[in-house]
Amino acid sequence: MDRLPKCQANYSALTPLTFLKRAAMAYANRTSIIYGQVRFTWHQTYDRCRRLASSLKSLNIVKNNVVSVLAPNVPATYEMHFAVPMAGAVLNTINTRLDANTVATILKHSEAKVFFVDYQYVPLASEALRLLVAEFGKSDSKDMSMPLVIVIDDLDSPTGVRLGELEYEQLIYQGNPGYVPEEIQDEWDPIALNYTSGTTSAPKGVVYSHRGAYLSTLSLILGWEMGSAPVYLWSLPMFHCNGWTFTWGTAARGGTNVCIRNTTAQEMYSNIALHKVTHMCCAPIVFNILLEARPHERRKFATRVEILTGGAPPPAALLEKIEGLGFHVTHAYGLTEATGPALVCEWQAKWNRLSMNEQAKLKARQGVSVLTLADVGVKDLATMQSVPRDGKTMGEIVLRGSSIMKGYLKDEEATAKAFHKGWFVTGDVGVIHPDGYLEIKDRSKDVIISGGENISSVELESVLYKHPCVVEASVVAMPHPKWGESPCAFVTLKKNLTGDHEEINEADIIAHCRKNLPAFMVPKKVQFMEDLPKTATGKIQKFQLRAMAMTFVVSDNDNPSSQKSEQVNWVRGGYDDEPQQQQVLAISRL
Repeated sequence: MDRLPKCQANYSALTPLTFLKRAAMAYANRTSIIYGQVRFTWHQTYDRCRRLASSLKSLNIVKNNVVSVLAPNVPATYEMHFAVPMAGAVLNTINTRLDANTVATILKHSEAKVFFVDYQYVPLASEALRLLVAEFGKSDSKDMSMPLVIVIDDLDSPTGVRLGELEYEQLIYQGNPGYVPEEIQDEWDPIALNYTSGTTSAPKGVVYSHRGAYLSTLSLILGWEMGSAPVYLWSLPMFHCNGWTFTWGTAARGGTNVCIRNTTAQEMYSNIALHKVTHMCCAPIVFNILLEARPHERRKFATRVEILTGGAPPPAALLEKIEGLGFHVTHAYGLTEATGPALVCEWQAKWNRLSMNEQAKLKARQGVSVLTLADVGVKDLATMQSVPRDGKTMGEIVLRGSSIMKGYLKDEEATAKAFHKGWFVTGDVGVIHPDGYLEIKDRSKDVIISGGENISSVELESVLYKHPCVVEASVVAMPHPKWGESPCAFVTLKKNLTGDHEEINEADIIAHCRKNLPAFMVPKKVQFMEDLPKTATGKIQKFQLRAMAMTFVVSDNDNPSSQKSEQVNWVRGGYDDEPQQQQVLAISRL
């Protein structure tokens, strides 16, 4: 058997680029992309991608050059997931909610050769490029160069906005329709560069391989049981782990990509109803957008919509509410370094006999590993021993397998730290249940240790979400003179029909917690907020909440007070691209 070598007939490098070529052959006339009034077939999408790849080569793009894009979920962003690697380059989708300084930092760190910019983000890109020029002016390095800027105008309603001479559709038109894509010789070659959201530290450049992207894609369409010809709504940003690999996955299943520029309730509901959407992905924050929609924003839809959610553990109460609207939720767990989702809560038929509340609790678990993971564990990092499968003993969640990143770009130290004794260390704390299903309890740095007791902020948050007036909740540690640390809850409340917040006070929330939690887990302080501060991908920024909680004081008799004010204040948070919303607005509640 040793005399049977690999050859072109029996071996080819694994790459998701093969999904597009197959789709163009097998589903040539099937609709590939819908965007407003724009429609493309899979034959047309393959043609456009080859033309763009050809134009990139004519711009002197060579193997492993980075091509960055700052754009929402429009057809161009989707096409670049194939066209850029077809030219041998590496795609870097930049988070559109970042500030100019961070965008400039990414362009510099990645050494991007081409920078595609959607017309909507030309002001942001212009400021980032100005900062980049200034940064290069301070450096003595002669190797630094500015990226070539290409504007993506709107296909549905062209605006004429430009930043330089080149425009995306111009490159498509001028490209060679007969271009033969670069042959992938080594499946370990990079295909994408994604920067972490930076919830706990500075963003790091995570490098994906063709092999990892291919295997992750297959794992997710199998784990989610995505059938042939799905209609997929792009409610998840494509810049988020390459749309959790479904940029490639919809091509693999010959599906239709429904592209939307904004994730608003009206745009999601109208596209679901109009195009009979079957699948969508999102972070749990999108559930609130759908649940809080005004009557005129809602649309009735006849078919069940499958939702894959992740990014933050969704409380069981939230899952129960969203499924009441006609959505069917599958919970996944992942992170940028794992090429998106690494665990999926695979449903078991016997659970259908349980009550809706019990089903929601099971669905909130993170589940079992996708097929491309060789192993997943919950371990004591000091000994690397696995914790008991009792659903109670907490340990660090660790992963290993082909879907894990190649490493961090230009950061060997961080890469070595992440790969600990043959495992990728996630930084998340969880438990393993007797049935083998994993459940996250917290980030390792978010566990609250109060009087020697470990308090899971996730568990406390799930109880807060059960309160009928709570829209969002987050729990962090705050100083306590007796117990060392104690829980501090930050919540946002529902608004009534007049737009005012429900009349709920701190005592109401604490009383609700006392009914549902052991005494040591009950928050000692409740801070009401207009919005919780979030990253650009919708994750709550707990480090900002921790900083605020450090200003609070709890006396020995657990009567909460604040160093800054004796009143219960409303605090306004927001996304990290809205610095004006980070100011504290002290609005007294009577």
